[in-house]
Amino acid sequence: MLKEYDVIVVGGGHAGCEAANAAAKLGSSVLLVTMNMNTIAQMSCNPAMGGVAKGQIVREIDALGGGSGIVSDLSAIQFRMLNRSKGPAMWSPRTQNDRMLFAEEWRLMLERNQNVDFWQDMCTGLITQGEAIVGIKTAIGVEIKAKSVVLTNGTFLNGLIHLGEKQFGGGRAGEKAATGVTEELSKLGFETGRMKTGTPPRVDGRSLDYSKMEEQFGDNAPSKFSYSDTKPLSKQRSCYITYTNPETHEMLKEGFDRSPMFNGAIKSVGPRYCPSIEDKINRFADRDRHQVFVEPEGWNTIEIYVNGFSTSLPEDVQIRAMRLISGFEKVKMFRPGYAIEYDYFPPTQLKHTLETKDIEGLYFAGQINGTTGYEEAACQGLMAGINAHLKIRNKEPLILSRSEAYIGVLIDDLITKGTEEPYRMFTSRAEYRILLRQDNADIRLTQIGHALGLTDDLALSRVESKMKGTEELKKSLQMEGVAVDTANPVLTKRNSAPIIQQVRLSSLITRPNISMEDVLGMSVASKKLAAKLTKNHPDIVSQTEIQLKYEGYISREEDVAKKMNRLDEASIPSDLDYSQLKSLSSEAKEKLSKLRPATIGQASRVSGVSPSDISVLLVFLGR
Repeated sequence: MLKEYDVIVVGGGHAGCEAANAAAKLGSSVLLVTMNMNTIAQMSCNPAMGGVAKGQIVREIDALGGGSGIVSDLSAIQFRMLNRSKGPAMWSPRTQNDRMLFAEEWRLMLERNQNVDFWQDMCTGLITQGEAIVGIKTAIGVEIKAKSVVLTNGTFLNGLIHLGEKQFGGGRAGEKAATGVTEELSKLGFETGRMKTGTPPRVDGRSLDYSKMEEQFGDNAPSKFSYSDTKPLSKQRSCYITYTNPETHEMLKEGFDRSPMFNGAIKSVGPRYCPSIEDKINRFADRDRHQVFVEPEGWNTIEIYVNGFSTSLPEDVQIRAMRLISGFEKVKMFRPGYAIEYDYFPPTQLKHTLETKDIEGLYFAGQINGTTGYEEAACQGLMAGINAHLKIRNKEPLILSRSEAYIGVLIDDLITKGTEEPYRMFTSRAEYRILLRQDNADIRLTQIGHALGLTDDLALSRVESKMKGTEELKKSLQMEGVAVDTANPVLTKRNSAPIIQQVRLSSLITRPNISMEDVLGMSVASKKLAAKLTKNHPDIVSQTEIQLKYEGYISREEDVAKKMNRLDEASIPSDLDYSQLKSLSSEAKEKLSKLRPATIGQASRVSGVSPSDISVLLVFLGR
């Protein structure tokens, strides 16, 4: 008989791994239940982590003490900082990963955690007492007791795979669907829905002609995700870019009558920002080509991921269409792309801790909440694992605000707005993105992770050294003046207006064409100081440049965030009867009664609640 656990985590994907790791690191006894021990942390879709906004999330996970950043670094085969041509709020780290190594490193991390136990089985039901969770039931008839349960079922809940006109149950190719949980939750009163996602074919890299493609190299000086002592890459594997063409599109169209996308077989909504190739050529009929990213699946494998060619067309159409793409003329397919429909639960049924409103101790994280993407799932798992642990010990929950982290934006969006299509994070979703940069995630969140016990003293000392060194270099540049004769040759060379009198070094950094390297070259003293400080932390110079160059923007955004945070500090009684507030609009009464926001700030972000409705609430609450 298995012992009673503090936390049971159902599902071994990105959300499940983070949830189990976090709760166990904090001291909870954890059981990770997965249908297949060999697919823990599997990269079911593309072999990559990060990207626009997603890279910021991975940095935040790492700063809080999660595992995704470390595992990504240990399994990376290429590193790129995206959007370098834009402002630092848009810079986004991304790794191409060895998918087998990624899964191995995550499993090793979990196995090294003495508080994590494993159980290979399907969770088929939940055990409740009154309105609280007390355990789970499995397919082989085992009942396992727990003080809390985190469901991270991914695409497995009643998963249905579509390939042309064929349909078969499965959570992903080669693995069966999970049954029983949706039905159990429905009986408990939970609202459920269906969503769709898809994946492209995998092909034999030996059959491709890379000379016909554009080579995509990693960064010359690659960085990394984790703020810990993981090492940057010393060698990298290239990716490649090619394009579809009108002939490819015509071939794909020949299979439309057998496409589940168009023949009515698929009834659910897929990710808007990651459409299938058939959806692309249907919606964007005016375009005669689309990018195809040719991505290796690892260091030592010939398997290639055909990014940009997600499809559920019949396999014969897939192979014929691919052979019309430049470089793919002799392609051999390992496995076809397919679409998958699965159950999810509208996340408005959750609290901001990711605990369900109706069943105490039950948490949802990942695609079960209607999100898409490894990074979105991982951060939810981290927060659910942390909060499950804290609740058991009667401690205050961890809820990150929208001005503290992209993680806070994501969870607040889900809880207050819900989602009817797979939710993906973008920088545009964050109103404070100048504050939420990838370069300062450690400054924002390491102290929170340390206070919880997820990050160690070394991590805290690293970030304190970075902060102290940045302030020291900033003050030096703000105090030291530069003469006309010293500055103007550099300014002229950079096509920047010359100065007519001595100015502070810091004032020159705000100019768009002037870099920190230019400014430090004007001062022997500041250059020596920067070299000395960089020995303590490599990011001090770049952090100083960003803070000085964007100081005005950062300051304004901080002021706005403080004002909005006051609304998030104004709590609303959980038993407030909105129907009695006659001045509230009918829509506000309906939405607020259903969602029951905990604060005025949360209420203000509910779709359909107007500023006048918020004024009514503030007056009622004596604000």
